Amino acid sequence: MSEASEAVGEALTARVTVDEQGAVTGWNAGAARLLGYTAEQIVGRPATTLLAPAPTSPNPPPPAGDPPPPGDPRPADSASGAPAAAGLPPMGLPLTDQPPAGLPLAGSARWHGVLVLRRRDGRPVEARVVAHHRTGDDGVRDWLLVCAVPGSRPRADEDALMRWGFLESPCCATSVHDTDLRFCRSNQAAQRALGLDEEYLRGLRIADVLPTASAQDVERLMRRTLETGEPRHVENVARAPGESRQHAWAVDLYRVQDADGRVLGVASTGHDMTEQHRARQRLQLIAEASTRIGSTLDVTRTAQELAEVAVPGLADFVSVDLLMSFEAGQEETTAGGPLPLRRVAHRSVLAGAPEAVLRPGDVDVYPESSPPAQCLRTGRAVRRQVTEAAIPAWVAGDPVRMARIRDFGLHSVIAVPLSARGVALGVAVLVRHRRPEPFQHDDVVLAEELAAKAAVCIDNAWRYTRERRTAVTLQRSLLPQRLPEQSAMEVASRYLPADARAGVGGDWFDVIPLSGARVALVVGDVVGHGIHASATMGRLRTAVRTLADIDLPPGELLTHLDDLVGRLATEADTLGDEGTTGDVGATCLYAVYDPVTRRCSLARAGHPLPAVARPDGVVELLPLPAGPPLGLGGLPFEALETELPEGSLLALYTDGLIASRSRESDVDDGTARLCRSLTAPAASLDVMCDAVLDSLLPRTPADDVALLLARTRVLDASRVASWDVDADPAAVADARKKAVGRLADWGLADAAFVTELIVSELVTNAIRHGEPPVQLRLIHDRTLICEVSDAGGTAPHMRRARSYDEGGRGLLLVAQLSRRWGARPGAKGKTIWAEQEIEGPEGEDAWS
Repeated sequence: MSEASEAVGEALTARVTVDEQGAVTGWNAGAARLLGYTAEQIVGRPATTLLAPAPTSPNPPPPAGDPPPPGDPRPADSASGAPAAAGLPPMGLPLTDQPPAGLPLAGSARWHGVLVLRRRDGRPVEARVVAHHRTGDDGVRDWLLVCAVPGSRPRADEDALMRWGFLESPCCATSVHDTDLRFCRSNQAAQRALGLDEEYLRGLRIADVLPTASAQDVERLMRRTLETGEPRHVENVARAPGESRQHAWAVDLYRVQDADGRVLGVASTGHDMTEQHRARQRLQLIAEASTRIGSTLDVTRTAQELAEVAVPGLADFVSVDLLMSFEAGQEETTAGGPLPLRRVAHRSVLAGAPEAVLRPGDVDVYPESSPPAQCLRTGRAVRRQVTEAAIPAWVAGDPVRMARIRDFGLHSVIAVPLSARGVALGVAVLVRHRRPEPFQHDDVVLAEELAAKAAVCIDNAWRYTRERRTAVTLQRSLLPQRLPEQSAMEVASRYLPADARAGVGGDWFDVIPLSGARVALVVGDVVGHGIHASATMGRLRTAVRTLADIDLPPGELLTHLDDLVGRLATEADTLGDEGTTGDVGATCLYAVYDPVTRRCSLARAGHPLPAVARPDGVVELLPLPAGPPLGLGGLPFEALETELPEGSLLALYTDGLIASRSRESDVDDGTARLCRSLTAPAASLDVMCDAVLDSLLPRTPADDVALLLARTRVLDASRVASWDVDADPAAVADARKKAVGRLADWGLADAAFVTELIVSELVTNAIRHGEPPVQLRLIHDRTLICEVSDAGGTAPHMRRARSYDEGGRGLLLVAQLSRRWGARPGAKGKTIWAEQEIEGPEGEDAWS
């Protein structure tokens, strides 16, 4: 615009500024044109100078000329001597935020009204004034008064301007409907939106032009507006006939009536909100992705969540494939050549995803020219139209894919790489076939954002899966693969790992055959979860087996185990391994059962009490003395010895069985349920284990659970023979004779020669090196067990005898003739034992 044009435009609006004291501070050309004063004549004078006198004023108007000088002795409210007209602002007073009397500002920063002003020639001028109360950047407050100069307002009969503004408006789609809701007039924007010229629209209803459910909804709202007069606002998404892209419209409906109130029809104005609608959809999709993708630490589920979020919000079909090398934990070069990918998940707007070529779990090799291979090679999303040469070249040799493209009308594809931490994981492919509009650049950006979110979650899930798989493998390798063969107890066990959130724990159990047909049962729980807990569990299990092998009593065994846990905690503090802490602790329960005496000795270290169900149906918790958890150090562990009748059921378990989070750790309730479960009839101990777990645990336990059930057996007295031996070397021959005789009774005459040698060596050593009383005992179990006890405390040991030594070869001979041998301490003295293999029936009927 030229300077002359700007000057003319400035003269069409009168602009006056007035300070807080009521003095004129600004005066433009429009104000000079309106009132005839120049800026030099009026700036600095009171604004009340501009007010015309009221018609009832007794003072005559001043003559034409300059305004009265300051200090004129006329009333303060009017320089002309006339009082201010009713309802007009007292211009001689300072203007404030508080509305003056008669001026309805109502606390607003803007006022508007009609003022009667006085021109320089004395003639009154009626002006519609808009006053703004302003605060400048410097903090100074003033008033800006504006009004249009008479003759400057546009003429209402400028048909060309009105025609363009209404009929040819490119932005606002406007239509007028009669009382029957039929089109009367529509501007060009409405005609373009509806896809028809006005000649075809006139006389039709919107449901005739767009026979859709949404158009019928709009028509119902138009009817309500026509009846009630209440304006309506509706947002609608529709596709104009002949267009492939949907448009979102914000439509306002209002009733039209004449000056007499007669209803003439309904007018509608619509604005194309497509871009805003698409932006809102993208934000909603991103927000949905942030809450839905990665809800679990499962790779397949995370990939499926990506597909479910993208369909149907972004695509009609989505597939997620992972690199075979990624799943194998290897680095894959994507520089060129075909790539093997495994389908992990897919999703379609059609039931059953019929357009999918692969099923989840299938592997396919994608050629170098395919969009999946291209996007993985470049690291950027690839957008293609099916009509382009790249797609047909890729599928030319694949009749199945060609058939899918043809049958379902696939027309637009986006392939997005899935990568996290600089490592390529796989690719997500998005396809459209139901939506007619192809993918746009904004769709690519949105797909990349969804893929980036999913890739991080997939990588986290895969890392977690591998770590947990390693921990579970380690833990299971440290647990007994199968329970050892022994005859003292019928045993069944169960181990359930914790749920995915809690991770792998350190629960363990074991069954350890001991000398004298006895058996040891152990259940323990290491504090914490994960690989560190599993490794600690393995070390403790090995230690327990080692200590049990030397036949330590339960209380003494736990004391040694307590020292070991303390050393492990010290090592953890010293090493400071990543992911570990010095809080190494464990609980443990150790029990030893003797089927000959039916006695069971038990001790515990911070572990739940064992339960026993006796043959008469009574179930109780054995009152073991309370022992501290392992690792505290310096505190004793006391054992309880009790007699278990034949057929008693002993239950050992970890606290995860009775302290479930779903029951708010109600241990008493869990213990009561356990006791009831032990009395329920069951076909076998395995069946009972499953029944106990079903009755006590939720579907996904919050902690590792180990359960060990053992039903006691008793060795028939006829399979045990014992004799007191005099502390005289001559008694050795009698001991051999008695042993051979009992072997004959048992039908084990073939083992007599070896047994004679073992008995001879063990009894001779007890007489020579031990203390009386000496006792010989034979036990016919799965093996033949020979035991010699004496009251001496000296432990035997093998030594290498020189060629000229007369003795020192006895224990070496025993070790060579027996399957295994050893010594165990007793309440008074010790017992030396040896087991030898026997042929023929093992005498299973000797066990009850």
